[in-house]
Amino acid sequence: MEEVLKALYEKRITPEKAMELLGHAHVQIDDCADMDIFREKRTGIPEVVLCEGKELEHIVRIVNETVPLIHRLILSRLPVEREEELRAQTKKDEWTWEYSPGGKALVIKDAEWEEPTKKKPLVAVITAGTSDIPVAKEAEVMLQQMGCDVFSAYDVGAAGLQRLEPVIKKLNSMDAAAAIVAAGREGTLPVLVSSLISIPVIGLPVSVGYGRGGGGEAALTTMLQSCSPLLVVNIDAGIIAGACAGQIANNTVKTTNTDQ
Repeated sequence: MEEVLKALYEKRITPEKAMELLGHAHVQIDDCADMDIFREKRTGIPEVVLCEGKELEHIVRIVNETVPLIHRLILSRLPVEREEELRAQTKKDEWTWEYSPGGKALVIKDAEWEEPTKKKPLVAVITAGTSDIPVAKEAEVMLQQMGCDVFSAYDVGAAGLQRLEPVIKKLNSMDAAAAIVAAGREGTLPVLVSSLISIPVIGLPVSVGYGRGGGGEAALTTMLQSCSPLLVVNIDAGIIAGACAGQIANNTVKTTNTDQ
């Protein structure tokens, strides 16, 4: 409500638009999108726009109308060439652009965005193989935008299990709130990690692998059949894994502050 009233006062939106936003907590952008502008207030999860399958003109309209209202927007599955086209068509010099080529995710902030000043919880992001890194980086972008610090360890999968031991030792010595473990092919690593550490582990199956059970199907099945406690998201769902881990981590900080 405060953001809407501020936008109205500064004449960035019309009174009619303010009434619409206050009444429904969303904003209709022509015929291409209906943005949930209070998602972060409700859930602690920033608004994310999936760019895969969207026309550039639709993305441009969504960005131009949403950023001035909520001051920060995450765009996922955005190829680097599309990011360059988008930047050219928005032409907002006062905006900051943070693009992750590995995760193909873009974070746009306007001049009114204020970084939270809370304690940053720690989340670990681990991958079984190098091919799992892009999906893991997508999760990392979400975690960072949710105010979390990230400890990353890549290519420590079950094919060379000796690589995992030093990562587990380091993780057990850190005050991490949760861990995301990304794996393709047979998807063993999240099950192993969850049996060795005492924090919640989120299994992130990745569409790496071929033949029977390829495309992440075997990895997903392995994680769902885990006999060790394991939370599992869908195949390649880096944003969702990051959001879940971020909620867990941020609620850990809230609990600690309340206890004090």
